[in-house]
Amino acid sequence: MSTTASRRSSSTLETVRTMLERPLASYQLVLGTTGLLLGLGLIMVLSASSVLALRVYGNSFEIFLRQGIFAVVGLLAMVIAMRIPLERVRQLARPALVAVVMLIGLTFTPLGMEINGNRNWIPLFAGFNLQPSEFAKLAICLWIADLYTRRHRHLGTPRYVITPVVPIAGAVSALVVFQKDLGTAVIMFAIIAGLLWVAGLPLKPMLGFGAGLVVLLLFFVATAQHRVDRFMSFLNPMADPEKSGYQAIKAMMGFARGGFWGLGLGSSRQKWGALPEAHTDFILAVIGEELGLAGSLVVLALFGLLAYTGFRIAHRSRDRFARYLAAGITIWITTQAVINIGMVLGLLPVIGVPLPLISYGGSSMLATLAALGLLANCATTEPGASRALATSRRAKARTKRKAGR
Repeated sequence: MSTTASRRSSSTLETVRTMLERPLASYQLVLGTTGLLLGLGLIMVLSASSVLALRVYGNSFEIFLRQGIFAVVGLLAMVIAMRIPLERVRQLARPALVAVVMLIGLTFTPLGMEINGNRNWIPLFAGFNLQPSEFAKLAICLWIADLYTRRHRHLGTPRYVITPVVPIAGAVSALVVFQKDLGTAVIMFAIIAGLLWVAGLPLKPMLGFGAGLVVLLLFFVATAQHRVDRFMSFLNPMADPEKSGYQAIKAMMGFARGGFWGLGLGSSRQKWGALPEAHTDFILAVIGEELGLAGSLVVLALFGLLAYTGFRIAHRSRDRFARYLAAGITIWITTQAVINIGMVLGLLPVIGVPLPLISYGGSSMLATLAALGLLANCATTEPGASRALATSRRAKARTKRKAGR
């Protein structure tokens, strides 16, 4: 039995290895994991928001329909990002950063709108709002990737790695902090730190940068009472179960009720009003309650697979810009997923970041899908991928022409 099992295991590993050696493996993995996460997210937004939507709008599907619109527009942005030449993307890097800074600046004017204590929204039309800080993550990835591509010959010198990345990208992140959105700023700091490491910043200055970030984050926490309350609640949620610890306790109750297999899709009790932000930042608690540990592990596995694929692209790509861009996007989405999952599980303080592609939110959905389109675009720079993709598209075109006859 053991010999048979060993052979089967070896055969499975060989099959996986063979599949990963295909030129379009990374490209297909990006599309596959994105599709699965997006589909699961739409289903769970419908489930988690139905009660709130009925109470507020008189229609259980209202919030889901809004998310559906964001998903359709985001998929269009993803397709465009997949098709646009990376040289053109590089040309857009600096204008994109300038545009994002201007939009963030508008949030400090009377045009800006405050929601849940954060002044990081610009109202658009029909109840839709724009959150520029979500697009700032993508703009920083693009700008740093373009800068390091142009400076690749000088990246052995630490000052060329650090400047002007830290001053400029740090200033953009500081603007987001001034919007009182520390969660998004933490992700932007992580992108900067991650790309400094990818660019080859030596260990000593890297440790110095990391220590500086820790001190800076502690300062921002200490200067806002609500952040202090959240941090103290993280250390002991039961110390204030009706206020600062309430959300974390209700999330834990959702996971506890779900068990391994869950109560069943649509059967959550927390979404009836007990759990704040059930369809946004804390949607994983609803997944844990309805789909159980099994469903939660599927979410973790999909994000793990996406992270593996992104770093694989960054490692295998022959294009310098694609390498840095793929690394930046992967660091962004992975860090955001880890922070969201950690805070819902009670492993990290609650800092209010959505779970990519799963949580409700238009700006987050659009920015993330556009970024994943660029990640798929970067995957075509792997050895043999561009030629294989062109061959595949020609074959599909011939099939359509034959079917049309």
